[in-house]
Amino acid sequence: MKKNIAVVATSAAIGSEKGLNRMYYLAELLEKNGYQVDFITSDFQHWSKSYRNAKKIKSYGSKCNIVLLHETGYKKNIDPRRICSHFIFAGNVGKYLEAHKYNLVYCDMPDNHVAAVCAKYAKKHKIPFIVDVEDLWPKAMYMAFDVPVLSRIFFSYFSRDAKTAYKLCNGVVGSSDTYRDDALNYGIDIKRKATVYVGNDLALFDEGVKKYEGVIKKEAGEYWVTYAGTLGTSYDIKTMIQAASILKKNDIDDIKIILLGDGPLRGELEKMAEQTGGNIRFLGYQPFEKMAAYLSKSDIVVNSVKKNAPQSIVSKIGDYLASGHPMINTCMDIEFWKKVKADGFGINVRPENAIKLAEAILYLKNRPEKCKEMGKIARKIAVEQFNRPKAFMRIVDMIDRLVER
Repeated sequence: MKKNIAVVATSAAIGSEKGLNRMYYLAELLEKNGYQVDFITSDFQHWSKSYRNAKKIKSYGSKCNIVLLHETGYKKNIDPRRICSHFIFAGNVGKYLEAHKYNLVYCDMPDNHVAAVCAKYAKKHKIPFIVDVEDLWPKAMYMAFDVPVLSRIFFSYFSRDAKTAYKLCNGVVGSSDTYRDDALNYGIDIKRKATVYVGNDLALFDEGVKKYEGVIKKEAGEYWVTYAGTLGTSYDIKTMIQAASILKKNDIDDIKIILLGDGPLRGELEKMAEQTGGNIRFLGYQPFEKMAAYLSKSDIVVNSVKKNAPQSIVSKIGDYLASGHPMINTCMDIEFWKKVKADGFGINVRPENAIKLAEAILYLKNRPEKCKEMGKIARKIAVEQFNRPKAFMRIVDMIDRLVER
């Protein structure tokens, strides 16, 4: 008889939806490996800020059973209404879990309150619980809302719920070592743990490159420096715009800054780019396959993160590496900073310094052989460490051990 697993994800992309699909991918993988899976997520799509069409979701032909539970919705990522909305979703998750029987619950965090609800359910019914740490709340919140005393009070329940989830879990998976070991910050040492990068499916990445390589036009002599991801408070896009201006003022016209993605700061950033006059192209959100093709046609990829951001090994790293191009990294997370240096697929540059970023771009541009070698290393690491079909089997193995199949 198949073991029943609940995979719970507050904000997850399903099928061709916009956003991150780590948890949905895992749910499908578990079905392929002999489990019966309920993929429990919200009826509100976080990235589009709109409600899902249940018929469209059904048309994707998912292997797992997709369960859409209600929340009230919100208009911005940092919004009191988001907290209330997730709180309602957490309550509906608790009710749904109580009405069903599972052999294990696997939940991502954030949302911390949803994770705490799942942890309490698992404890009550004496089944294993695994928490998948993909971001650190409330640390990430302080980038957008840091008011002395008020922020600490406002975000205090995030810390409380994280501690509950860690205290009651039987295993933890992190999308980096930093995230995997976050429980130690709460005085909890979890013995069963694994680092599984967000990664990507390299076969799908390569299919996208092949599909769109003839569609995406790159003028002869253009040199593309590309960022892919959210245009939000944690990401150092303003410095990229300033660097583009510096290069332009120095009569370097062949270098183009390509920005793939969308987010709350897009309007402000577009206005800044217009005022500074650099060679910048805002291409907005692109489907995964097309994004893959843009990255493949680029010359340099940029992991552009602000100085005090809590991000570690973010979701786009696997895509950057898969492109086979050198990376400029401004993320100061110690784990990733060391990895860039030790593995040799790029160079580290301190964030929020446009002059240094412009210099780094020129340094790589003037060393094509070095870039070629860095690109080969990047692709090799993508294959060995970030390819989901292989890497995610570590999660399946942890689940196998906990449910004693």
